[in-house]
Amino acid sequence: MAELNGLADDRALLGRTSTAERVSDILRSRIAEGYFPPGTRLSEDSIGGALGVSRNTLREAFRLLTHERLLVHELNRGVFVRVLTVEDVEDIYRIRSLVEGAVVRGLGEPPYAVDGLAKAVTDGQRATHDSDWKALGTANIHFHRELVALAGSARTDELMRSVFAELRLAFHLVDEPRRLHEPYLARNRQILQALQGGDRDGAEKLLAVYLDDSRKRVVEVYGRRMAEDGLDG
Repeated sequence: MAELNGLADDRALLGRTSTAERVSDILRSRIAEGYFPPGTRLSEDSIGGALGVSRNTLREAFRLLTHERLLVHELNRGVFVRVLTVEDVEDIYRIRSLVEGAVVRGLGEPPYAVDGLAKAVTDGQRATHDSDWKALGTANIHFHRELVALAGSARTDELMRSVFAELRLAFHLVDEPRRLHEPYLARNRQILQALQGGDRDGAEKLLAVYLDDSRKRVVEVYGRRMAEDGLDG
């Protein structure tokens, strides 16, 4: 399976005491990076062998990710990466607006620790130069993950890790990733520049418009793709 490429390299992340939580962290990251597309059946033997973990540990990791709505278990068929509905995508953006907006609004006095945001913008520029639109989508998600991290809240980071992983499931089904992601690179840069200049209110306004425009665009494209594939119910 092509999506297993490099997964064995993640074994080092497990350490000596491999746990279902660590396995779920690895698989969640892989889903967020687009290595396991929606609808992919996850093989216990292949993944367990690549990570060097027991079947029971892997099943517990699958259970955790099912609880996070990233996987689904189908009776007598196995475990699959979830295919989102259009309503799921709408809900993801509602959560993003609530959380990301609150993070920026709650920032204290400048200067702000924006090195992570700056790196994500640079990564996005490099991906654009290389016409690597999947990498651009990844850089975009990294930007917003770093934005959330400005809150300094482990609970918020944990919540949004799953939300961003779900969002990547939607991105993966979009067949025009350049048109989807490229316009937002400039907007990421604008938000970064506002925060670099200490303009928290300006950054919040830019973010609100950004997320609303992105929601409309993603829902439109995703809904059309679902209808074309006969997956809209």
